[in-house]
Amino acid sequence: MAADLAWFAAGLGALIIGSEWLVKGGARLAAMLGIPPILVGLTVVSIGTSMPELAVGIRAASEGNASLAVGNIAGTNIVNLLLILGLSALIAPIVLEMRTLRLDLPMMTAAAVLLWALAANGTLSPIEGVVLVLGAVVYTLILIFSARRESSAIQDEFAGEFAVPKDEPPGATRRDLIGNLGLLIVGILVVVIGADWLVNGAVGVAKAFGVSDAFIGLTIVAIGTSAPELVTTVVSTIRGERDIAIGNLLGSSVYNILLILGVAVVATGHALELEPDLVRIDIPVMALVALACIPIFVSGRRVGRGEGGGMVVAYLAYLTFLVLTQT
Repeated sequence: MAADLAWFAAGLGALIIGSEWLVKGGARLAAMLGIPPILVGLTVVSIGTSMPELAVGIRAASEGNASLAVGNIAGTNIVNLLLILGLSALIAPIVLEMRTLRLDLPMMTAAAVLLWALAANGTLSPIEGVVLVLGAVVYTLILIFSARRESSAIQDEFAGEFAVPKDEPPGATRRDLIGNLGLLIVGILVVVIGADWLVNGAVGVAKAFGVSDAFIGLTIVAIGTSAPELVTTVVSTIRGERDIAIGNLLGSSVYNILLILGVAVVATGHALELEPDLVRIDIPVMALVALACIPIFVSGRRVGRGEGGGMVVAYLAYLTFLVLTQT
């Protein structure tokens, strides 16, 4: 038991540190290769922050723990939409950009409902995984197209965050290129190793407490792999620089379902069998939470403190329900 907790904690720490290195190295490398800053923020960073979920998903699914893999995705999205957004709105009301309302919100909702429909029969097949990945490709292409039409103010905000400084001394660019590539590679390796430790520890903890893999994936694994998004969003909120963080949070939720889960399903090469409660309760809850965001986001284009408090209470109620019914 103690060893399992130690492996879980070590794996979680490695995932958080590795994903931070991966995102930093990947974002800087992409910017240095000439990718526009807004695309770096909307795609590279959103995908990068989902790498812990990908590593955990592939590792868990390949070891026959499909419900841990899918539960982590569903649980992470619930954490993103209820806990992280709710805490952010409690600190200060969130004013939403039009891009969020026109693109991220509809795509996030569509992805959640699609997963609900695909998982209704209790399995996810490799063909369905391909469908999810194709959805991620379509979403990325739409992001690329829409980024060119963003206002100069939004472009400047992303440039301030991700653009390469123009006054770098001679020779610095090459050194930075090699350094960022190294940071990216090391980050990926640390995430992969961390996923192995975390999954082994999580499965051991589940067996020790007599709970399901899905429960572990929906709770401690989901909260743990959401730690980078939680820290980034809360810190950005306190600094008054959270437009990018909120967009990335929603974008990450889309990629979690379409790209991360899709790749995990395809990588296993066989259908994933899901636990009944995951199909009947948790995936529908994730989809309903996404649907509930529509009226909250659209009304006044903001999320107030009252709504944020309601989101946090809803998450705590869901967590309490899981503990009471699955332990």
